[in-house]
Amino acid sequence: MADTPATPTAAPAPTVAVVYNHVGVDEYVALKQVDPASLDFTPEYPIDVATVLEEYEAVRDALNEVGCRAELFNMEDDVDRLIAYLRQRRPDVVFNLVEYVRDESGLEVAVAGLYELLEVPYTGAGPLALGLCQRKGTTKQLLLANGVRTPRFHLLNGPTLRRRHGLHFPMIVKPSREDASTGVEADSVVYEPEKLHERIAYCYEEYGAPVLVEEFIEGRELHISVLGNDPPVVLPLLEYELSGLPAHLPRIISYASKWDPLQEEYHHVHSICPAKVTRAVARRARDAALAAYHLTNCRDYARIDARLSKDGKVYILEVNPNPDLTEDVSFMESAAAAGMTFGQTLRAIVDMALDRRPEPSTG
Repeated sequence: MADTPATPTAAPAPTVAVVYNHVGVDEYVALKQVDPASLDFTPEYPIDVATVLEEYEAVRDALNEVGCRAELFNMEDDVDRLIAYLRQRRPDVVFNLVEYVRDESGLEVAVAGLYELLEVPYTGAGPLALGLCQRKGTTKQLLLANGVRTPRFHLLNGPTLRRRHGLHFPMIVKPSREDASTGVEADSVVYEPEKLHERIAYCYEEYGAPVLVEEFIEGRELHISVLGNDPPVVLPLLEYELSGLPAHLPRIISYASKWDPLQEEYHHVHSICPAKVTRAVARRARDAALAAYHLTNCRDYARIDARLSKDGKVYILEVNPNPDLTEDVSFMESAAAAGMTFGQTLRAIVDMALDRRPEPSTG
């Protein structure tokens, strides 16, 4: 009797620890009690947005739907707690969603370094990319040195800018080491010397040094999402339509327009994906984004923020490794425009981390 061929054994579902860090009150919980009619404007988008926990639960649930065994873990600002969890559970992959520790975004780097020391594969950027991209001025210097266009700038270690600074108005002033548009407000864009010095002093006092002062590119706002490693792929470009903002506000993506549904500007910024740009502009944007992705040592996924000037030049503003993966924000909008579901995109990121698992010991 002929031997019966063996039935291939399906690979076991990878275990994924969705690790995040949150302590204290979730301000988005309180929004569930706000009556939209109580606002002094008519909101276009829901006030009742997802809470922090709901966003992380959505990631876990989507991963489970695409063949993973995912669970949530909140490190709660406790490094020992995280180490004990990783040693006990030993997941195949950490889906790294930690953005700060003890309210310091700079410690995001240390968490990635911890995964490295424990030899636990994890998603997204490594310590070098995370640390570099948190230093906006250093990133801009690296881009310029390699021929990637970025607005002209000065990095200030004190509250003053020398008189002959060589920059042209309008300018934008922002903290150099904050994330998620923290410190970017309506008053950040300045058109005259007096306001410039006032904003520099405010930014220095509120956020400390260094302060980034750069020429403000009047034009269109593009988010360029990149997915993958060998090779990375630029997803469909996304444009933020800013013309609906009230006349007294500058055409920028401010902190309030991103995160605060109780502010009017949150409801007047709309996304268009794919962005309506010419093929030539799309090519320049893709080339600049890929160059920035490689130069900053990004990995798996990133979002590059850019401005398109009125004469068609693409200026890279920031490189964002490990950007927000909420289902209805820019990175996932671009993934959807590329034909990928929320779960498929997350699973692709997990698979990239799985490929970095250390080889089993043969000794």
